[in-house]
Amino acid sequence: MDDDLDQIMTAVGPRLRGLRTRRDITLAALSEDTGISVSTLSRLESGQRKATLELLLPLAKSYGVPLDELVGAPDTGDPRIHLRPLRRHGRVFIPLTRRPGGMQAFKIIIPTGGGTPDPKTHEGYEWLYVLNGRLRLVIGEQDLILEPGEAAEFDTREPHWLDATAAGPVEVLCLFGRQGERAHLRAGAA
Repeated sequence: MDDDLDQIMTAVGPRLRGLRTRRDITLAALSEDTGISVSTLSRLESGQRKATLELLLPLAKSYGVPLDELVGAPDTGDPRIHLRPLRRHGRVFIPLTRRPGGMQAFKIIIPTGGGTPDPKTHEGYEWLYVLNGRLRLVIGEQDLILEPGEAAEFDTREPHWLDATAAGPVEVLCLFGRQGERAHLRAGAA
């Protein structure tokens, strides 16, 4: 057991360096984001400093990855995702994916709406599927009402806004890619 732990801990430094370099982040920028000194980050990546929870937690937050990914924890074999709902602006977001940073899936519950559209833009690409209720979706000049079973997809660089209608709350499945990733569906041979 100690050998396994030693191997896991020895691999943390190279894993951290690889993650940082793949994302093209400098030690200085990472230091600024995490509050960990450049020298500590450098020693951590080179294996001259042991990883501690106090160092790994801000790094996991900065990279947007689970702590398990930083330390290379072995898979438990349990495919279930332990949902931790987030509440923002009166809405409930239930994450359906484990790995932040790539494609994300959420179930969103939006309370009864009727607000005034305030379209925003950001990087990414989004897919919405209405489970229950009615969703008002404004994209550019289009003002749409989506019913249960209807879906929409759009580039989030286009001004957009969504809300439940005044008729009641809405439940939506949402797939979101931060860098504009697009889902690729492949059909089998006919």
